[in-house]
Amino acid sequence: MSKTNITVPDIGGAEGAEVVEVLVAVGDAIEQEQSLIVLESDKASMEIPSSHSGTVVELKVAVGDALSEGDIILVADTGESASAAEPSEADTEADTEAAPSDNESAPETASKDAEEDAAEEGADDAPAEDQERLVPVPDIGTDDDVELIEIVVAEGDAVEEGDSLVVLESDKASMEVPAPEAGVVTEILVKSGEQVRQGTDIVRLRVKAASPATPEPKPGSPEEPAKPDDTAVESTPPAASQSAAEPAAEPAAGPATADSSTGDLAYAGPAVRKLAREFGIDLGNVEGSGPKSRILKEDLHQFVSGSLKKEPGGPAGAGIPQVPGTDFAKFGEVDAQPRSRLDKLTAANMQRAWLNVPHVTQFDDADITDLETFRKSLKAEAEQRGTRITPIPFLLKACAAALNAHPKLKSSLADGGDTLVHRAYCHIGMAVDTPAGLVVPVVRDVDKKSLWELAEEVIELATLARDKKLRPDQMQGGVFSVSSLGNIGGKGFTPIVNTPEVAILGVSRASEQPVWDGAQFVPRTLLPLSLSYDHRVVNGGDAGRFLTDLVGLLGDLRRILL
Repeated sequence: MSKTNITVPDIGGAEGAEVVEVLVAVGDAIEQEQSLIVLESDKASMEIPSSHSGTVVELKVAVGDALSEGDIILVADTGESASAAEPSEADTEADTEAAPSDNESAPETASKDAEEDAAEEGADDAPAEDQERLVPVPDIGTDDDVELIEIVVAEGDAVEEGDSLVVLESDKASMEVPAPEAGVVTEILVKSGEQVRQGTDIVRLRVKAASPATPEPKPGSPEEPAKPDDTAVESTPPAASQSAAEPAAEPAAGPATADSSTGDLAYAGPAVRKLAREFGIDLGNVEGSGPKSRILKEDLHQFVSGSLKKEPGGPAGAGIPQVPGTDFAKFGEVDAQPRSRLDKLTAANMQRAWLNVPHVTQFDDADITDLETFRKSLKAEAEQRGTRITPIPFLLKACAAALNAHPKLKSSLADGGDTLVHRAYCHIGMAVDTPAGLVVPVVRDVDKKSLWELAEEVIELATLARDKKLRPDQMQGGVFSVSSLGNIGGKGFTPIVNTPEVAILGVSRASEQPVWDGAQFVPRTLLPLSLSYDHRVVNGGDAGRFLTDLVGLLGDLRRILL
């Protein structure tokens, strides 16, 4: 059996990267390039591949350990013979004995080397000048091409050592390539979307030459650091020493927690997190398909696609926990009928409006005694015209006059709330209850039409709605809505604003009530009104003034002429 230490390769200067997942166990057979562990630093998450094939004999790391380049991950039985794995003692002795005969003029050569070194040192004493150097892709744990998904710097940018230059992403990891030293970016040699690999030049960097330059240690010199001994399998890596001195972090608190409900603790790399921010996705709502539920870019794409296919305003889109299903049949006989498309669409629109609009509702009663007397007096004329006149045309006419006096209530938000659009026209929607569900046809230019024109149009639109013959354009463009329960009943209700409108008037059943006129109680016909509005646009003062004017107009129609 031949034991081989498998260590952390060059990970782009990510010192102290945390082990967030161990992908193998003792006894597992591993192949070269097979992922062993997952590391996550403040700049990247990456899977570390095996440099050898073999069998895992001993794991040297655990979740929560901090590793750097050269730290031992595990010990593997690679199945190689000792003579193949390392030179034998006999070979070493033979090489040592052969050295003098092959280099009898060693003293002379050493003297020449000393002279050359002195000449180099003299050159290094010269004033340092800025130099340009190419920055290549470092060892990223694979020889395959990877995609460059983002360029973090621009030409002319000053960078410090360790600052990110570009972001790479392979099928195993996403990582940011850091600047090897401080300098100024003079040229970017790659483009976003290109395929690059280890050694591909990324940028040209202008750096200051070191003065005096520190010569690199020559092989065999005293300054050369000792190479790690692959046979020292019993040595404890730095991460293991740290773990022994301090309590190891609980796995549940690490970034690899797959079932975390928050995006910050979701198991995902920097590139995935960046894409999630662009999409506006909470990673806590995304189910990962990678190892140990790691979230991949494909998972984000599927999440967005699935959200678009769901009904608008559904629980997932609103970020609200879904109501658990119930088997009603176990309690008794049931008759399950599919909802109509109109029913489901209305429900989705109402839920979206309720979730997005901060609703406030104000109430008042309008004295329509004189209005009703006038309306009933028109009954004979209405029959002659072949129509009938209901309270709705009067309500629409009064609302149009009040809206023109208070234009904020017929405005709409745009650009994510940054813009308030004021509309000069006065199209008012009226809710119609049909066997198929609630629809809201729109009466256009209410302020420009007579009561008789409005009476005919109200009847026509209501008939089209009940016969399912309304065109889409006949239900669009409203600036305000009226929802009347008429004779259905009730003393008041809180209607939901029909976005993108900012207000809606609820009308309940009128009733005759005693009203004190200053000397006595007299019977008056009172109409309960409830005004719901979007508090992002309309405040209480705006709504109060509008409702007061509307009540006055309904109490005395002559005010509409003013």
